Amino acid sequence: MKELRVGVVGVGYLGRFHAEKYARMDGVKLAGVVDIITERAQNVAKRLGTESFTDYRDLIGEVDAVSVVVPTPLHFYISRDFLENNVDVLIEKPITETLEEADALIKIADSHGPIIQVGHLERFNPAVIALREVVDRPLFIESHRLSVFKERGTEVDVVLDLMIHDIDIILSFVRSELKSIHAAGVPVISSCVDVANVRLVFENGCVANITASRISLKNMRKIRIFQKDTYVSVDYANHEITIVRKDGKGTELPIPGMSLQRTSFEKADSLESELEAFIRSVRNREAPLVSGRDGRNALRVALSIMDQIEETLKCLK
Repeated sequence: MKELRVGVVGVGYLGRFHAEKYARMDGVKLAGVVDIITERAQNVAKRLGTESFTDYRDLIGEVDAVSVVVPTPLHFYISRDFLENNVDVLIEKPITETLEEADALIKIADSHGPIIQVGHLERFNPAVIALREVVDRPLFIESHRLSVFKERGTEVDVVLDLMIHDIDIILSFVRSELKSIHAAGVPVISSCVDVANVRLVFENGCVANITASRISLKNMRKIRIFQKDTYVSVDYANHEITIVRKDGKGTELPIPGMSLQRTSFEKADSLESELEAFIRSVRNREAPLVSGRDGRNALRVALSIMDQIEETLKCLK
């Protein structure tokens, strides 16, 4: 098996985990890490036995694939340079700041052939993967993603920080064009929106209510999905799925003919699964689970939500 040379651009809080996991993978050589903070790059490189750089362009020609784990405003320029040099790229979410930038990256990948995978980590949660065996045509979805306050990530609205995970998952299940968006949100602690709620209405009739907050007193990551004859509840954090089905045999529930099935999954490393999937796509030249277009679709909805919230807040001033 040919050894793949991989690099990581940005080895802050999340990027160092990318580097650590690549360094442990069979058939993968961590060829280098990049960070504008020289000491941070050197420390990670020394610990993992690789090279350190302060300019990401030093990796071009030295790697087959790269993780881009830098602030969102830098996603486009760094990813573009790698893609134009036929390097496959995993870009942390959101894919870019604007749809125009996302479209430009996708165009380069389509014309040159390299792979874009977007880091929507929740897609690799075992509970979400198991949902694909159950969810067929959702009619109503309710999602809550609540987090205790952390300084990290507050430079962007909670929509791009947290809600975009649920937007991506819901779009992957509903597979229909959006008909309307009704959003509300407010800044509470930071200068950006800290809590937001949106009602998405799809052309096929499905309705999704999504709430995201980063000023909660407790963490919660749950989604409930209703479809004909089936109700599914997912606890992402505890890797647990509860399925209630109409099968004519149920007796333990107050609703006649409904049966309950509860499944727990062993806690898994979703980031490791995501990176392993990226390496498989690179090695086998196959489409990633979360493509550049998937990242672009989630960004489009997120930006529309943010625009609507911004307009509402202007009216309240």
